[in-house]
Amino acid sequence: MFQGEGIKMKINKSYIVVGLIIAFALIFELVAHADAGDQLSIVTFSAPIQIPGQVLPAGTYLFKLANSHSDRNIVQVFNADRTVLYATLQTITAQRQEPTDDTAVTFAEQGAGKPEVLLKWFYPGRETGNEFLYSKEKEKELAQDRQHTIVANQHAVPDSDTTGAGN
Repeated sequence: MFQGEGIKMKINKSYIVVGLIIAFALIFELVAHADAGDQLSIVTFSAPIQIPGQVLPAGTYLFKLANSHSDRNIVQVFNADRTVLYATLQTITAQRQEPTDDTAVTFAEQGAGKPEVLLKWFYPGRETGNEFLYSKEKEKELAQDRQHTIVANQHAVPDSDTTGAGN
């Protein structure tokens, strides 16, 4: 009678060991893909750019999705070493036809003496991105401005389908 219980104990221990191995494998898999979850992107601007509510000077910034499980349309903008949070911005989902291998941003050119306005941010490999929200008045102005998309490590590409009617 004691021998049968010993076999049950060995089987139960085996299940526990296998369960722990699977659990650790899943945890390591989640950790390995954590960066894609917040879509952290490092972007360097050679001139000042306008984001909703402020103008950022030329420099390097970190763009990432806020850690919100209920709303994936909140973008945070930090300085390069992530010690200063410049903005937490509400966005809407933006679509594009072809994903790129690098971060892409779309700007509106306001004219001489004014900074370009950041309109959209796309994480590498994604067809959906984030479109920044501006006031209705500002959006009307931006709709008339020439727009162009810049892909990291590539040259600017004019957006023929989003160029304002006045240009």
